[in-house]
Amino acid sequence: MNDLRIRPATPADAESVLAFWTVAAEGTSITDDVDGVTRLVGRDPEALILAELDGLLVGSVIAGYDGWRCSLYRLAVLPSHRRRGISAALLEAAERRFAAVGGRRADAMVLEANERAHHAWSAAGYGRQDQWRRWVKPFA
Repeated sequence: MNDLRIRPATPADAESVLAFWTVAAEGTSITDDVDGVTRLVGRDPEALILAELDGLLVGSVIAGYDGWRCSLYRLAVLPSHRRRGISAALLEAAERRFAAVGGRRADAMVLEANERAHHAWSAAGYGRQDQWRRWVKPFA
């Protein structure tokens, strides 16, 4: 995909990213609002990586780094554009980001019921760790 543009999100992208996630991403999050997205971009301008094709938002991944861990969230591709290498391009950009900051391992948050995502992550070289479970406590 020579016309694919990979770039970091800006605060102005928040509403279009949220609309994109309603179509392309599985599940929702307590932080799925304009404030959540703009806070992410404001705190870490390189974390939310977008893929565009002819000006259309076709993919996203959050590549968060806190100085200790490299964490991946919200890898999503527009359904009409899947199986074209977009997720691979997004993960390559995320992994380059992590390597540049000295990251040693990337962890991906993947919904248990999202079988399609399991295959995509496996194809990208990621493996499930059954000995870990995520524990959460919402603040709002």
